[in-house]
Amino acid sequence: MTGTAPAAIELYSISKSFGPVAANRNVSLTVAAGSIHGIVGENGAGKSTLMSILYGFYEADSGEIRVGGEKRTISSPAEAIATGIGMVHQHFMLVEPLSVVENVVLGAEGGTWLKRGIAKARAELARLSAQYGLAIDPDATVASLSVGLQQRVEILKALYRGAEVLILDEPTAVLTPAEADQLFELLRALKAQGKTVILITHKLREIMAVTDRVSVMRRGEMVAHVETISTSPAALAEAMVGRRVLLRVEKAPRQRGAPVLEAAGLSVVDARGHETLREASLTLYEGEIVGIAGVAGNGQSELLEVLAGLVQPTRGVIRLDGRILTTADRSPANLRRLGLMHIPEDRQKTGLVTAFAAAENMILGYHDDPAFGPGPLLAPSAIRCHALAGMQAYDVRPADPTLKTAKFSGGNQQKLVLAREIERAPKVLLVGQPTRGVDIGAIEFIHRRLIALRDAGVAILLVSVELEEVMALSDRILALCGGRITGERAAEEADERDLGLLMAGVSERAA
Repeated sequence: MTGTAPAAIELYSISKSFGPVAANRNVSLTVAAGSIHGIVGENGAGKSTLMSILYGFYEADSGEIRVGGEKRTISSPAEAIATGIGMVHQHFMLVEPLSVVENVVLGAEGGTWLKRGIAKARAELARLSAQYGLAIDPDATVASLSVGLQQRVEILKALYRGAEVLILDEPTAVLTPAEADQLFELLRALKAQGKTVILITHKLREIMAVTDRVSVMRRGEMVAHVETISTSPAALAEAMVGRRVLLRVEKAPRQRGAPVLEAAGLSVVDARGHETLREASLTLYEGEIVGIAGVAGNGQSELLEVLAGLVQPTRGVIRLDGRILTTADRSPANLRRLGLMHIPEDRQKTGLVTAFAAAENMILGYHDDPAFGPGPLLAPSAIRCHALAGMQAYDVRPADPTLKTAKFSGGNQQKLVLAREIERAPKVLLVGQPTRGVDIGAIEFIHRRLIALRDAGVAILLVSVELEEVMALSDRILALCGGRITGERAAEEADERDLGLLMAGVSERAA
């Protein structure tokens, strides 16, 4: 990678405001052809807005775009695609009931005769799959595919339309570590074939592992451009946040109290008749964090959902403060009243109503609190004040309670959910993927909040696909494989190899 490489993309003095909020301020960026270029920054730093301007979702208030050295006006995604720019969004743009090949040709059917267009697409998909190692069944329905395979479909869509420049927005936010490694191999293959990749991510490990050059944004401005080989995670974190960031979790020894939540023999059978959780038993104590280690899809989601009252177990007993919870007791609303709060794994599907304003989402599940209005009527001013206080405390950007939640970045949406649940003084906190899609500064903040809750006597169950996060935060770690708990380790005794064996279902004795 040299400074003499031709530019695939050049952005000059790009500015974009949404009302009083300046998302981009005079941003300039040059991306070399045939390179992998990373863009990092905190939530709300303006990364996605900048790439949305390049892809034609937004039009810049001022500035200039050059593609391959030629000045371009890109006013729609169709124009971006015609210019050779493709984009894979953090939340996939797929029609789940349709097949892979149908999703790939959607909007590019190839004329009147759909059958001919499908046949052409099938042949082109076979060629692209072979060229880039993107093996996938063209006739599989998207709904039946794993998240990692769905992302492959999105990449194939872009390549099918002739993308020479591929933008990926937080591509590993919903991937397991193994799927992320497969994605990196694909990106290297794309680069080897002469494609240009722009990678937007919060994860500094990914930047260091796969990019040639990285640009740093902070509060709407571009503050640094560096060769990846000449920087470090600590330096990038400091440039992103504007201060030194603690990249490790500091915590005092736990002061474990009484048992609060106990589960014995929990099993769940899904709609297809598959047993997704099998005889799971665990105990959560006051003042400790119990982490769940496991590859996604091995029962972690079902465990959280059962304990949160979203799913009823097929078998098993749950006790809260020593009292057996009946089926009626296990409704989410009643569990909240008893002090059990839940931060769901999927903020958009389960944690928020994105069409609602931030203030409305900040009281979901707690709208009957007298603080929000007397009797059956809600007091909008009280709700807005409550939301603003939470947004400021959790550094949600912009701190506008009236803004639709869909308008916030994924990381800021996550902070809305965290503020809503953590500030209700939980006795038990169930946490799913607390830092998914969250920037390095916010990760530090969230980790400190969780440790502070633990030190205040809260019992916390943590589920995260980031094994490093589980090991850093937890006092005890349970491994899950195939819906079963395959082992338990004290955090200070655990290592990645040992936990990896348990996550793969290797017996306690062999591990």
